[in-house]
Amino acid sequence: MFLLVLLHIMQTAVLIRSCPVLCVCSSGMTEPRLVQCSDAGMSTLPVNVPADTVKLRLEKTLISRVPRAAFYNLSELRFLWLTYNTITSVHPSSFVNLKALRELRLDGNRLTAFPWEGLRDMPRLQTLGLNNNRLTSLPAHAALFLPNITYLDLSSNRLTMLPAELLDLWFPLPELQGGPVQRKILGLHDNPWLCDCQISMLTSLSMSVGSPVVLIDQLLMCSRSVGQSGLLLTQDDLSRCMRPSVQPAATRVISPLGSNVILRCDASGYPTPTLTWIKTSPSTGCCQQEFLQKPEQLPRILESFIQESPRVGVRWSIISLNGLSYKDAGEYRCQARNMAGISEAPIKLRVMGITRLSRFPKRKSQKTLSKPSPKYRKRPRTPDVYNLKEKESPNITNAPTILPNNTPDI
Repeated sequence: MFLLVLLHIMQTAVLIRSCPVLCVCSSGMTEPRLVQCSDAGMSTLPVNVPADTVKLRLEKTLISRVPRAAFYNLSELRFLWLTYNTITSVHPSSFVNLKALRELRLDGNRLTAFPWEGLRDMPRLQTLGLNNNRLTSLPAHAALFLPNITYLDLSSNRLTMLPAELLDLWFPLPELQGGPVQRKILGLHDNPWLCDCQISMLTSLSMSVGSPVVLIDQLLMCSRSVGQSGLLLTQDDLSRCMRPSVQPAATRVISPLGSNVILRCDASGYPTPTLTWIKTSPSTGCCQQEFLQKPEQLPRILESFIQESPRVGVRWSIISLNGLSYKDAGEYRCQARNMAGISEAPIKLRVMGITRLSRFPKRKSQKTLSKPSPKYRKRPRTPDVYNLKEKESPNITNAPTILPNNTPDI
């Protein structure tokens, strides 16, 4: 027992000696390691933080930047709070090796931008706090790194617009859901939002029953409301906002080589959506060896197509492909976009032509290939009545006798 107590005292002494200067470290027999640094004179990140630290808090310091691989040795870190400092920049590789991190808080700093691509180094991150900063924009590519985030606080910044890709992430289409949608909590209040269909759709969908998104504060104040043409959107216009829906004329088209084909899709939504054609993948058929040797760069936005809008809220588009070749085969996507969101529908085109045979068929002999001329073709033999009767009646051995005319009657 004495040895155990002595060992615990020695471990505690080692832990105290390894604690960074101007920081406080705490750890018990069953509690994880906590390191807290809140000295007003600290201007750089501590470099000797114990490797077994689970929670690190750097608060109310003069730290202004987070450099590359700043926490590389803290592989067990689960909670990282860098709150209410003077941080103005975060390197995209600052969070390398933080595989176990669950919570990252950077609220109360001076960030004008955030390296969203750095989130891929934290695959288990669920909570991200960026409130009370100076963020001016939310890029579309941020949606690529936010699928696992269930709590995102962007309140009290300088954001004006939401990209459509985020609305697709937070409110996915039913056919794109691989399973139950995990509920997300968003903080978007206290920003000078530009009132458009994105904000209108977000607020209306968040208040619907069973919404996958919960807003911390549903009152989003708008600085102004502007439509696609630069005109102000009225409250009535905002209430009519509708995300586009796309309906192709056919989802699968098969056409012969060298023919002409027209692909068409119709879209509806408000404001009236614009349509774009994108070729996303080539064909994987058997008869395009020459094309596969020099494949085209995909996906590729197609420029030659026609679109018309017969009335407000409706638009259709066609793309004409003349003289089909194997390189025209593949998957085409008709994409509709407006201020309320984006939707698309795929159309698969298959080009049919002469197939390559793996081996040639066996050649028939000349005797088999030559056929007699119809003029000299043998006529079918007329069956012999008597021979048939003989076969049917084997007991009859003599044929009937025909008497001459001059033979007298008996």
